[in-house]
Amino acid sequence: MAKHRRYSDKPKETPPSGVPSDDTTPHPYAENQVDFIATPPKTNKDLKSIILSGTKYAYIIAAVALLSGIFTPLTIGEEVDSVILGMVSVFLGLAGGIVIFLGIKSQRFTTIMVSGGLAMMVGSLILIYESTRHPLIN
Repeated sequence: MAKHRRYSDKPKETPPSGVPSDDTTPHPYAENQVDFIATPPKTNKDLKSIILSGTKYAYIIAAVALLSGIFTPLTIGEEVDSVILGMVSVFLGLAGGIVIFLGIKSQRFTTIMVSGGLAMMVGSLILIYESTRHPLIN
């Protein structure tokens, strides 16, 4: 689509011949191009951001533990092994979802991270079927 020039978009007047020109100013109609591959993503490594990030994941893990029903099997007398297998399968699925999310947001290793996250989720699905005694892989 063609750009239409407005009267207010008129470029600056050229300086008189005796005044040196400023060649560092970009042309007003030139498009800015940024090379995203050459610029690394900005990361903040201070202690406050690390603590906030850690507590965010701690809340997610606690919520998943409660949602996985950690207390119900323990109160009805179910074996501890089945409870641990259920929690591992749910945490593996959660970790796969987090890896997929981080892979989509990052600019590097996107394909590897998304593939790894999907593999973790498939592993979680296999563990869930194993815990119900209907294995997918014989």
